[in-house]
Amino acid sequence: MIALLGTLPFLATLWLLLVLGANILDESGGKIVAALKGSSPQQPRNGVARHDRTAPRTRVPSRATEPLRAAA
Repeated sequence: MIALLGTLPFLATLWLLLVLGANILDESGGKIVAALKGSSPQQPRNGVARHDRTAPRTRVPSRATEPLRAAA
């Protein structure tokens, strides 16, 4: 009886992980395959192209003032 009560939650958890894994693979499977092949993923079929940022944001380096340098 204890084995049955331990097996059921284990199987339910395993089933949930498989369902979530299949859902994630369905959503991003094309990106994963494209990354493994070394090519870019195909554009979405609904006609709306997503544009990613090509240039990273640059941060202006801040210089520490004299009181902050003295505190360090």
